[in-house]
Amino acid sequence: MLPMSISDIEENIDWDDKCHILLAIKEDRYDLFYASERLRDDKDVVLLAVNGCGYELCYASERLRDDKDVVLEAIKNNGNALCYASDKLRDDKDVVLLAVKEYGNAIKYASERLRDDKDVVLETVKNNQGALSYASERLRDDKDVVLLAVNGFGYALCYASERLRDDKDVVLEAIKDVGYAIKYASDRFRDDKDVVLLAIKKDGGALSYASKRLRDELGW
Repeated sequence: MLPMSISDIEENIDWDDKCHILLAIKEDRYDLFYASERLRDDKDVVLLAVNGCGYELCYASERLRDDKDVVLEAIKNNGNALCYASDKLRDDKDVVLLAVKEYGNAIKYASERLRDDKDVVLETVKNNQGALSYASERLRDDKDVVLLAVNGFGYALCYASERLRDDKDVVLEAIKDVGYAIKYASDRFRDDKDVVLLAIKKDGGALSYASKRLRDELGW
């Protein structure tokens, strides 16, 4: 006898029948949304669903959104699925590290404690430098973190602390990537001729963000 295919059952699916729901999910014809409440609390069913689409975690029961195996499987597929995890797991370092490795912006769903964890934030900005914006105030004032962020995305300078926007190493690293990043540097560096010349060498229009004194001197 040939195995049952989805076409055989889609006309009359019993949404509380585990075999039918597993087949439907496996063949990607229906998602977990249609499953009964009982099956949305069934670990086998939910694991299969999130393996194919991490966002399916949103339809899982509250109990399974607090199950580490299920949540890890979901964020392997899509880091942003972290947003549907329980508060406890959004405060779990293993879970959050995996999420930000898959998608840096997932840090915005992490707990406040982990947005202040240097390991987590460094992993985040390796994958998405602009996600520095979601880091804690303390880590946006951490030179190691900010240098890593501006190294590949100069505009991340805008998320740095006031102190680091007045740090020459940080500002030079930012304008090395994009001259226009000088817009976010301190007044002191926007009035520093050497720094401004480096910025306009990278992007001529960056002169518009220099101090009035230098704009006048350099003929803007």
